Amino acid sequence: MRWRPNFFRRIAEVKANERRKALEEILYALVVQKFMDANISLIPSVTPDLSGKVDLWPNEDGKLELLHSHEAYEMIQNHLALILGNRAGDLTSIAEISKFRVGQVYAASVMYGYFLRRVDQRFQLEKTMKVLPNATEEENGVHRNTMDNARPSIEQDTSQVMSHPEVSAWPGGDVSPGGFGYGIKATRLRNYVMSFDGDTLQRYAAIRSKEAVSIIEKHTEALFGRPEIVVTPEGAVSKDENIKISFGGLKKLVLEAVTFGSFLWDVESYVDSRYHFVFN
Repeated sequence: MRWRPNFFRRIAEVKANERRKALEEILYALVVQKFMDANISLIPSVTPDLSGKVDLWPNEDGKLELLHSHEAYEMIQNHLALILGNRAGDLTSIAEISKFRVGQVYAASVMYGYFLRRVDQRFQLEKTMKVLPNATEEENGVHRNTMDNARPSIEQDTSQVMSHPEVSAWPGGDVSPGGFGYGIKATRLRNYVMSFDGDTLQRYAAIRSKEAVSIIEKHTEALFGRPEIVVTPEGAVSKDENIKISFGGLKKLVLEAVTFGSFLWDVESYVDSRYHFVFN
């Protein structure tokens, strides 16, 4: 009966897929519930004809700030400064931006929020236990630089933004402590992160479960859609759309994304304490 091993293997795969799907639904529902508990509405899908509605969405900055520690919110402000560039002080300006690129920044910001919550929990614990290293900015090799000429913005090549450790925390990505010295304002939490060795930083930058990775992908796709693939004589290319959005609207998207990532870390840890689905 040679078919039996394959049959039972197939049954196991189906059960594993059903379990993974159920876990994704639980995690996503808990993330949404945390937004509801904070009385914050998630921004709806962004399409070319609805992109302007992002600008009209209620300003939730004050509510979102309360969901993070003071130190974490300082780093979120640095993250915003990196993305918005010299437009950070002119949030009413309207830009026509590739929807795909905005989606990339949104997904990277979710992953940054996940990473930030993870390191901030360790930081807050060590601060409470009074075991934090008494390192100064100079001892950590941190120098305050002007951002005007060095900081990439949304108007520049997105690959520059995505490759920066304080924007992207892709699993398996190339992350090194030295990469944080990109002219971002020095903060106590940032100095603490810079004290990590490369292996520790790499571990903290990784998304721990396949379920969390899938949620980030599906949530981003629900917001921005999937780029249309067009087959041309030269080969398949992505047909992207442009959306018109103010830099204030972009700020709202990024703040929501970072908070989404922070919540994702919280609920993943909560569910894992009961179902033990995180294996790394």
